[in-house]
Amino acid sequence: MTDAPNSASTDPQIVVTKPKGWNTEDWWSVAIGFLLLLIGLIVVASNKPDDVPERLETWKAAKAAAKAVPRTEEAKDEKKAADDAVKSALKKVAPNPLASYIGKLSEWKDSPKAAFLDKSGKCVCIPLLANFGLLGLLFGVGSVSLGRSAALFVPGFIGVSLLAILSQLLADQAVIKHYGLEYALWALVVGLIISNTIGTPKFLMAAANTEFYIKTGLVLLGAEVLFDRLLALGLPGVFVAWVVTPIVLITTFIFGQRVLKMESPSLNMVISADMSVCGVSAAIATAAACKAKKEELSLAIGLSLSFTVIMMVVMPAIIKAVGMSSVLGGAWIGGTIDSTGAVAAAGGMLDSTALEVAATVKMIQNILIGVVAFGVAVYWVTCVERKADGPQPKISEIWQRFPRFILGFLLASAVFSFLSSQGDWELAMGNAVTDGMTKTIRGWCFCLAFVSIGLETNFRELAKYFAGGKPLILYVCGQALNLALTLFMAWLMFEKIFPQATATITQ
Repeated sequence: MTDAPNSASTDPQIVVTKPKGWNTEDWWSVAIGFLLLLIGLIVVASNKPDDVPERLETWKAAKAAAKAVPRTEEAKDEKKAADDAVKSALKKVAPNPLASYIGKLSEWKDSPKAAFLDKSGKCVCIPLLANFGLLGLLFGVGSVSLGRSAALFVPGFIGVSLLAILSQLLADQAVIKHYGLEYALWALVVGLIISNTIGTPKFLMAAANTEFYIKTGLVLLGAEVLFDRLLALGLPGVFVAWVVTPIVLITTFIFGQRVLKMESPSLNMVISADMSVCGVSAAIATAAACKAKKEELSLAIGLSLSFTVIMMVVMPAIIKAVGMSSVLGGAWIGGTIDSTGAVAAAGGMLDSTALEVAATVKMIQNILIGVVAFGVAVYWVTCVERKADGPQPKISEIWQRFPRFILGFLLASAVFSFLSSQGDWELAMGNAVTDGMTKTIRGWCFCLAFVSIGLETNFRELAKYFAGGKPLILYVCGQALNLALTLFMAWLMFEKIFPQATATITQ
């Protein structure tokens, strides 16, 4: 997969230069992500309340009260209310004034107008304009530097942003939301409808920067993936997330190459990583490392989103039917369902314990994004593209192939992990930046990316990759292996080798 300026279009009005040196999409993604994080930290730190000690005591009291509520189905609502009280108290420790300027839609039932009102009934149209205005400015500067036409990008970004808002609006309808049909699916569908009917207009294509948006979102995601998650579940969670995942990825890839004999190794790798690691995020990183085509990435994401919807409904039902424990069920969900949002939704269908375990296992698994991307880059350069005759690829190609934005993801994770370990105030400050600002921005970046994927994908181009149904067979077989191994590892770790971990979690 190439940089967006070279892959979106060959129209000279859209692409006028070739990025070089530091002027690449990856480094711009890192720069934009860290600029947003830095702005958040500065604003929160400069608005530190004078009565922080008192607010910390209120927060600690709320945590103690929440801990005293039993993790049972009968006390599910009480537990949720107590957890919400903890989050509310933590926000007061480190308020984020920028939160009111970051627009997001609300759940609605009968009238779409309700989606544009926050909990207090205030219209969020102005915050939405501010939100997309900021993103448009940042991505616009980066896109122009990378060679895109400013005259086309501005109207194009407005159009893509409106489509992203429409996608989120559809996803926030109460019934649709209940069934877990997330914004990613609607954004992809909206883009596909346009590209495969009237065709994507040139001005929209100029702002369909799929990788640029999602790479920036992944850098912001790094601030949410804290290393203390590793300690939350200890060795059992690490074994479930880090041992099974590479086994499934490698086995599925070998199966695709040697048994299914897939024509495209890059498609095989992207599907294998998407299914085994953490869905779309891993697919993007892996596609960059093995130079997968956009159509291959679209196919992998489409498969992932389709099976995610099915699994998030079926797995909780199976767990309840067989009487599986909340910890075991949560670990199974967290290690297998691709989307982080779907993991939380599926875990929440069980109880608060399953939700916590599932979300933590998934976040631990997310840390593997960088490791997988690096491993794929090394393997692709030294094995897949290495030929017996002709010039051999240089080792330096590994660095050229490695997706640089992953460094931003890892650095953001390290910085915010260090910050959260320094004390309660610092923990609250980091939480204020992510929960009050960058999580919403990250969500909009991903939504823009999914709309862009749809706008850039033509079914006629995609059809050839379905030859013989091999991609579907690969995904189903790989996911079946993933489900079996993850369940076995979770059972072995949480119920046989480390039962004390389960006892601690359920206290």
